[in-house]
Amino acid sequence: MERAWAVLQTVLDPEVPALSVCDLGIVREVIEHADGLEVVLTPTYSGCPATEVIERDVLAAIESAGLGPARATLRRAPAWTTDWISAEGRRKLAEYGIAPPGAVPREQQVQPVRFFGRRIDASAPNCPRCGSEQTERLSAFGATACKALYRCLACREPFEHFKPI
Repeated sequence: MERAWAVLQTVLDPEVPALSVCDLGIVREVIEHADGLEVVLTPTYSGCPATEVIERDVLAAIESAGLGPARATLRRAPAWTTDWISAEGRRKLAEYGIAPPGAVPREQQVQPVRFFGRRIDASAPNCPRCGSEQTERLSAFGATACKALYRCLACREPFEHFKPI
């Protein structure tokens, strides 16, 4: 089992290739069955376009390491949350230039979708480039639905923030 987890640590997320699928918390379990391994995956959200790619890459990595046969099972409940990103994953996000999410307070875990204009927010993420607390959200959505686009008011650089959900 340890060898399978070590192999899975090398499988990179196709949308954020600085992180492994384990760093993101997408890999929930590795279960050994008589007929092979089962890798349980929880996508970051149910419509994630990378789910099939992740499943294929996970199975290919297990097979190429000689640990197959293997199958992947998608487990959508409980739903993935950014709390599942490892400390190492959060560090890697910041180094990659994406502000990592903080913990989601319990009272904010279920929120309706709202649209906002630009504003400076005291709870906005710090700039991953210069560390400034003076940032503003430019867009609720970045390159993917799980990220928002921010700009640092100190160094003027844009950056993405992995949304806490």
